[in-house]
Amino acid sequence: MKTNKLLCLALALGLSACATATRGTNETVKVYASPEGAQIATSIGLTCNTSPCSLQVSRKQEFTVTVSKEGYKTQTVEVNTKVAPGGVAGMAGNVLIGGVIGVGVDSVSGATLDHSPNPVLVELVPNNPRNPKTPKGDLSEIKEKIAAKQRAQEEAVMRKSGGV
Repeated sequence: MKTNKLLCLALALGLSACATATRGTNETVKVYASPEGAQIATSIGLTCNTSPCSLQVSRKQEFTVTVSKEGYKTQTVEVNTKVAPGGVAGMAGNVLIGGVIGVGVDSVSGATLDHSPNPVLVELVPNNPRNPKTPKGDLSEIKEKIAAKQRAQEEAVMRKSGGV
């Protein structure tokens, strides 16, 4: 009886995929576009009429974001995938307890990946810069908030590791 429980536990651990379980196979990609009223469309069929826009996307899917508005030059941004630090940690968990099957599941599911850039920031440029009805897009406030959040995260990591 005790042997069966241990066998079941070992089998469950061997079939698990750490990154897939902890990070999931989808990621939210946030798109900020300025000025207001810009249309946001992706090469994978997702669209938004407002900014910010949150898109649920498979972690392994690369795509483009196109932002357009009448009176402005259309802009397209490529969103690629890259191995994320959290994905590396999940893969390391597979090496320790998940085994080869877990590594395979994480690789196929894309759970070790993050999208880049994320968030996507698009400041539209007017066709006619002299036209006061079409001001240049401005996301400086959003950029400052994102930079502050990144600094806070970096400081937290430094404090945790004893570097500050």
